[in-house]
Amino acid sequence: MNVAQGFSPAIAQTPANATLTAVPGIKVGHHTLTERPTGCTVVLIESGATAGVDVRGAAPATRDTDLLSPSKMVEQIFGVALSGGSLFGLATVDGVLRHLEARNIGIVYGNRHIPIVPGASIFDLGVGDASVRPTADCGYRAAQAATDAPVKEGSVGAGAGATLGKISGMARAMKSGVGTAAIAMPDGLIVAALVIANPLGDVIDPATGAIVAGVRNANGRGFADARKIVRAGTPRGRLGDNSTIGVIATNAKLTKAQASYLAQLTDDGYARAIWPIHTMVDGDTVFAIATGSKPGDPDMIAIGALAADVMATAVIRAATQATGLPSLPAVRDLK
Repeated sequence: MNVAQGFSPAIAQTPANATLTAVPGIKVGHHTLTERPTGCTVVLIESGATAGVDVRGAAPATRDTDLLSPSKMVEQIFGVALSGGSLFGLATVDGVLRHLEARNIGIVYGNRHIPIVPGASIFDLGVGDASVRPTADCGYRAAQAATDAPVKEGSVGAGAGATLGKISGMARAMKSGVGTAAIAMPDGLIVAALVIANPLGDVIDPATGAIVAGVRNANGRGFADARKIVRAGTPRGRLGDNSTIGVIATNAKLTKAQASYLAQLTDDGYARAIWPIHTMVDGDTVFAIATGSKPGDPDMIAIGALAADVMATAVIRAATQATGLPSLPAVRDLK
């Protein structure tokens, strides 16, 4: 799916770096624990950024999201830690804090720098040995590895243990991973997304309604279609091991309230590309980051619309760029 599909190249373009780091000032690093697999993905904004968050799923694993409320005093964040490992994986935030503090990055308080780094984790404990989890060391290593180069996609970092299409149980699920996309406007506005797609549901191409990846038929060939399974009242398998978590970023100048609203608008991208979404067993979360190098869009119409588009594209890329495991094929394994 071309992020600029439906637009003339003279109006909107896919930048040469069509990943989250297309937004200047943002770095991304992965660290993968291949022995399970699982891992973490860290987004750094070392000069600080205005941020917001939207949590739609009923089973989130998050840390310090309350700080991003427009009513709270913190005005900037300096990173976001995304990981596998469910609640255990939130320990990765500690490693990111250690990395940033050692470099004197954060809010100045007395003679100290306090980096603000919220986090979220997917539930991937059903893949491999659940005792292998991302720790503070994982977060530290990912932060050390962070660069502004194009972001590596697929089954790496926090996406190493990601899966999708689990409505009939893990035996018929598929492998997922990290996906990212970006769009650039002629006026200099950039909107970019990164996602760890780990949903209960199928990934759907919003342009066609076709299944990109999802619950497989009982024989392992083709897609059973979660929409048909739900409408037929078919008995379902174990429904855990979920949550889709991601980041939307822009170079626009936004207030905290606008950043929070941007996160809400971005969630439409999840809804366009995943079915079902925001269930009782998903912990879907979007962090919004505004670096502020470009004057904002007060009514949020353009930024919000573009954000939903690039997030939907990122979800599709998370599915299509993944590498399969012995019992969890990826899209490329079905061709």
